[in-house]
Amino acid sequence: MGLVDDNKNKEKDAPQESDGEGGGAGVSSKTTSDDSSFYTTDQDDVNDGESTLHLGPQRTLKEQLEKDKDDESLRKWKEQLLGSVDISSIGETLDPEVKFLSVAIESPERPYMPLSIPEDGKPEGLWFTLKEGSHYRLKFSFQVGNNIVSGLRYTNTVWKSGLRVFSTKDMIGTYSPQQEPYTHEMPEETAPSGFMARGSYTAKSKFVDDDNKCHLEINYTFDIRKDWASKD
Repeated sequence: MGLVDDNKNKEKDAPQESDGEGGGAGVSSKTTSDDSSFYTTDQDDVNDGESTLHLGPQRTLKEQLEKDKDDESLRKWKEQLLGSVDISSIGETLDPEVKFLSVAIESPERPYMPLSIPEDGKPEGLWFTLKEGSHYRLKFSFQVGNNIVSGLRYTNTVWKSGLRVFSTKDMIGTYSPQQEPYTHEMPEETAPSGFMARGSYTAKSKFVDDDNKCHLEINYTFDIRKDWASKD
């Protein structure tokens, strides 16, 4: 859901605790690696599984708490990760459930821009418009249920005129189940500018975990124009 200016490729690697506004026990590694800005390739998509971390057999929360319970350091780490989760209400479900509640684009140049999330992940028509050269960031909120979601990451691939021109991956983090939603903000990006940058794009955004389970996929179109669209 983003493009960056040709002259502003960036790399950040600063693991830290999640800034989730839900007050939960998410552990986020805010790593951004913009593979390229405006390059063409005949590859169809980002290889989501190329650097997957294998954590061993999947277990329910109760099983994870029982495992290594005599190891004090591991026990404290799990307690920190789980926070105030009521284990008795979680049950024995293996698969985590991640439900995205809202997605929005924030920019200092215009009002908050919420985006609808259709159930089929395919917004009809133009999903949004970016002003060329504008600074913006993606912000979203989500709930986690059933089990811990490990290594949740965001991938985004953009095409123009059938050619892939941009792709990126961002690590979001590991989150325990809780009723309160988590909120996450992506790093700020800059929309490209100039005659060649303007026009219509198609894109695919995915939220995938360490087990390569896709919790949300959105296929959409957007425009880059000289100014923000007045209807947004």
